[in-house]
Amino acid sequence: MIFLQLLLVYLKIGIFGFGGGYAMLTLIQSDVVEKYKWISLQEFTDIVAISQMTPGPIGINSATYIGYTAVMNAGCPQYLAVLGSCLTTFAVCFPSFVLVLLISFYYSRFRNNKYVEAAFMGLRPATVGLIAAAALLLMNSENFIDYKSFLIFGAAFILTWKFKVHPILMIFIAGVAGLVLYW
Repeated sequence: MIFLQLLLVYLKIGIFGFGGGYAMLTLIQSDVVEKYKWISLQEFTDIVAISQMTPGPIGINSATYIGYTAVMNAGCPQYLAVLGSCLTTFAVCFPSFVLVLLISFYYSRFRNNKYVEAAFMGLRPATVGLIAAAALLLMNSENFIDYKSFLIFGAAFILTWKFKVHPILMIFIAGVAGLVLYW
C-alpha cells in the first residue's frame, strides 16, 4: 500500500512542482511529513540538508532519500526500501519528462503567442514565492536559529553573491564555521 501512495504522492509533486526542487519542498513536507507521517520533521530537515550537499537536483535527491526512509519506517526490509527509492525518483521525474517533451514539441509554434508569454510571466513570481516558502519552511523548531546561524548565513550570502565563491567551497567553509562556532 505504501508503494502506491508514494507513487501517487510523488507523481503529484512532479506535476505541480513548478520552480524546481526548492519549490517542491513545501509540497513534499505537506504530504510526506504532515499528511502521511512517513517521516518526522527532523528526518525531513536532515534529508533536505543531505540532498542539498549531494550532487544533483534537490527534488530528485530528496525523493530518493524519502522513498527509502519512508519504506524503512514502514517496517519493510532494506531491498524494498531501495525499491521505494527507485519508485519515488521515477515518479518525481516522469511528469517533468513528459511535460518537457510536450513543451519542446509545441513551444516553437507558440513561442510568440501572447497567452503563452503571459502564462510564463505569471509563473516567474509564483516560482520565487514557492522558493521563499521553502526557505521559511526550513525555519522551524527543529532548526535552532541563533546569532551564530545568522553569522554563517550572512557570511555565506556575501561570499557567494559579492565574491562569487563556488558553492562547493561555500559548503565546506560553512561546515568548518559550524564546527568552530558550535563545538
